Amino acid sequence: MFELIPFDRHTRHMMSFDPFRELEDMERSFWGGSNNLSAFRTDVIDTGDAYKLESELPGFKKEDIKIDVENDVLTISAEHKTENKDEKPNFIKRERFYGSYSRSFDVSGVNVDGIEAAYTDGVLTLTMPKKQETIPAKRSLEIK
Repeated sequence: MFELIPFDRHTRHMMSFDPFRELEDMERSFWGGSNNLSAFRTDVIDTGDAYKLESELPGFKKEDIKIDVENDVLTISAEHKTENKDEKPNFIKRERFYGSYSRSFDVSGVNVDGIEAAYTDGVLTLTMPKKQETIPAKRSLEIK
């Protein structure tokens, strides 16, 4: 009554038996199917002189989101903490998960000192200016 079963397009005939697919299915069912707790949806847009990164982080407080840049890798992490550990509610269905979420991005082409962040209505927006390309100076050499 409370569960929707997703349609599986793969037929399970012996001729199409794939042990690796079976292992992936087992892993998905063990770790919660499509509820990937380590990732969140993100769009990256090239605006010409900068990149605009938008990540969906609904239900998070601004204080629960952490943004780090180290060795040209930008990492966004957020953590939902469980509520009322002492109280044990009688769940009929539970779809809201608690845990850590994290994504990392290569920012080698970004001026990391100019990154700006905003969090509005469950969407984290990072404006990341591109590094200015340095054109090597033209130089003529004298032959000796």
